Amino acid sequence: MRRSLGVGGAMALAASSTAATSSIGIGLGLMAGVVGLHLPAIMLLAFLPVLAIAGGYGRLNRVAPDAGSSYRWVGAALNPWLGFLTGWVNILGTVVFMAYTTTVTGSAVIQLLAAATVHRIAGLSLSPDSTLQCTCIGMVVLIASALVAVRGLDLAARLQKYLLVFEYAVLLGFCGYGLFAGTQPFSLDWFDPFGIPSFHALAQGMVLAVFCYWGFESVFSVGEEVHDPRDASRGGFIALTVMMLLFVLAGTAFQRVLPIDELVGNGAQGLTYFGNRLAHQPLAALPLIALTFSAAASLQASVVPTARGMFAMGRDGTLGPVWTRLHPRHQTPAAGTLLVTAVAVGLALLSLVIPTVSSLISAAVNAIGIVVALYYALTAVAAAVRFRHLLRTSPVEALRVVVAPLLGAVTLLAVGGYLAWSFYASADHFELTADNGWFELLVPVLMVGSGLLAAAWARWHRRSPYFTGGIEPVAEAPVGAA
Repeated sequence: MRRSLGVGGAMALAASSTAATSSIGIGLGLMAGVVGLHLPAIMLLAFLPVLAIAGGYGRLNRVAPDAGSSYRWVGAALNPWLGFLTGWVNILGTVVFMAYTTTVTGSAVIQLLAAATVHRIAGLSLSPDSTLQCTCIGMVVLIASALVAVRGLDLAARLQKYLLVFEYAVLLGFCGYGLFAGTQPFSLDWFDPFGIPSFHALAQGMVLAVFCYWGFESVFSVGEEVHDPRDASRGGFIALTVMMLLFVLAGTAFQRVLPIDELVGNGAQGLTYFGNRLAHQPLAALPLIALTFSAAASLQASVVPTARGMFAMGRDGTLGPVWTRLHPRHQTPAAGTLLVTAVAVGLALLSLVIPTVSSLISAAVNAIGIVVALYYALTAVAAAVRFRHLLRTSPVEALRVVVAPLLGAVTLLAVGGYLAWSFYASADHFELTADNGWFELLVPVLMVGSGLLAAAWARWHRRSPYFTGGIEPVAEAPVGAA
């Protein structure tokens, strides 16, 4: 694949994958329902373990940039089975994300049409909370995003840069204005994590907040396509820091403008409602346009790393050769990009069993959050093992790439494990509803279980050398270069 990306493009890819506008627009209401008026606190608290783990990601990428990223790193440092599982759940989690973001994108489009006083099309009444309508519209955007990704990483990155500039300008403008125009009394308690109602609320809030930060690591999947591996690391860290500042600003602004019942009650339409409280049309439509752009950009930014992760797995023989087919002109994993998109479309259609968009988002975010905590933790442990010699040779550097990632891993495993247990203990039977604990736990269990089965197939049927240590790194740099 071509080396066509610089630090600006890397940052755009990481930021689009994280999709701050979408997370703010649909995630703050969910989190407020869990942690109350402590949105700034939970966003700051979740940033710490993610930042610690990012240090491990960055060092691994500088030493061995690879399209497989954590799949290759965990497999080499810990165990091939754990490495394959890391890559597998990462891919499945992203595909699930693409499926529900397809619906979110459609919902944003319908809300935008409503702002333009278009409430019916061909006699059909449009509803932004109808999963069927939103999914059908969102699938069109998903397919278009995939076609742009096939065209080339440089084109996708340029498009995302323009979208990000507009999104951030709108967010900064509205949230900055909301800090001063809001009528809800400001309180420093909003930044106090000890004020969160319970440990269960803290654990679930942490998983939801980590989900909001999820995506910064997608930049490391294009480590073979950036001009310098350090550009990917810089882009990831810059995007992650910007995300934290935006989340804290938005959380504070939302609580200044909206009472807690309105913040929780508007769910997937939270950013739209926030904009309408601060401005009249047509200015009130700007946050909604930003949300639409963010959802569309995150779809495209999700296709890119997923196709490259499966490209790396196909290259290692753990998946079939179809995933390694490059476009003859653009040199992108075109077959994998289109196949991943098809799978996401199929999963989006299956999600129609959940009737409302808000319920779909709640179920998907909780499930993916548990899986994200797992593979972040495994990658952090891999970094600690890979660079453990620094504890003797460079203790200061070891704090960043060994000790901090380990502490971040322990934190995420603790909150993810506790939340999984609470889902199991919250129900005594299974129901196909978003608020059933066994149903919410089923998704991460299926992801892990299917990963173990796929690993066994790759190990004994495909006889992939990945499991026997017969695969050399794609690129290797001296450790000192990091």
